[in-house]
Amino acid sequence: MIRIGIDVGGTGIQFGAVDSSNRIIHEESIPTRTDIPFEEQVKRIAECVKSTAAGAGLSVDDIESVGIGIPGIASASTGEIIKCTNMGWNHVPFRTVFRQFLDKPLFIENDANVAALAESVAGVSAGSSSSVFITIGTGIGSGIILNGRIWSGAHGIGGELGHVIFDLDGVPCTCGNKGCLERYCSATALIRMAREAVVEHPDSMILALAGGDSSGIEAKTVFDASKAGDAVAVSVYQRFISYLSQAVASVVNLLDPEIIVLGGGVSKAGSYLLDPILKEYPRYVLFNDQPLPPVKIAVLGSEAGIIGAAMLS
Repeated sequence: MIRIGIDVGGTGIQFGAVDSSNRIIHEESIPTRTDIPFEEQVKRIAECVKSTAAGAGLSVDDIESVGIGIPGIASASTGEIIKCTNMGWNHVPFRTVFRQFLDKPLFIENDANVAALAESVAGVSAGSSSSVFITIGTGIGSGIILNGRIWSGAHGIGGELGHVIFDLDGVPCTCGNKGCLERYCSATALIRMAREAVVEHPDSMILALAGGDSSGIEAKTVFDASKAGDAVAVSVYQRFISYLSQAVASVVNLLDPEIIVLGGGVSKAGSYLLDPILKEYPRYVLFNDQPLPPVKIAVLGSEAGIIGAAMLS
């Protein structure tokens, strides 16, 4: 028997057949389509589940369950997707419609939560009973594992670290609030800070590495220029590290998990991201004379979404 894990993204949907050892034995993908009716979207997903099983040399009868991670929230009891903005889903009966096309047990969870679960079972935080996974990409996502299980709050809306208010009258966020943490700690935030900096310092290496066009600045551009010693890039980088360190410290002050895991595109910077955070974050922890949780880089990468979704059964 296998479990199928599905990772719903803004441009593509990834599928994986996962065995009893939590290994992906076959993967497939389809492009994300938001221009077709909801029922058609679900049918495409169900059909790709079947083809993923077939690609693993198995039949539909070999599918034990299906799990799906979405960039949104869902009701575990009803299978309703309450909100998934990227797909245009608001209060849609996903499980009910899915089982019209494939009658298998279906579990739905937030994508950061399933990645947190995967890392806690098969990744860098394996063996811990409590961990917090922070994904640093276009925004900030987070997943909380307590006593070995996903904790998303009494109403299923917890774990949204990226939308904790960091600055009451700060940078406007796409959610409608101002000063959300992800406006300071995400790749998008780092790029914004770099673009603002090169307006005042057009001779910065940041702009040169971007080909003279600020629209070409990426997070990696800032890191590369900072490593090369460019003063403007170093200043932007250090400010970004301070913001992230404060975010990590806030998690510790609130939850004190055994371990904190950093994932997402920015985490590919590795030790250049991690080492200064480990040095700085204790400064913001209230009881910093006590043992503090380690902070580590996630190891499962893009497989975390598939593996974690498959684990939901």
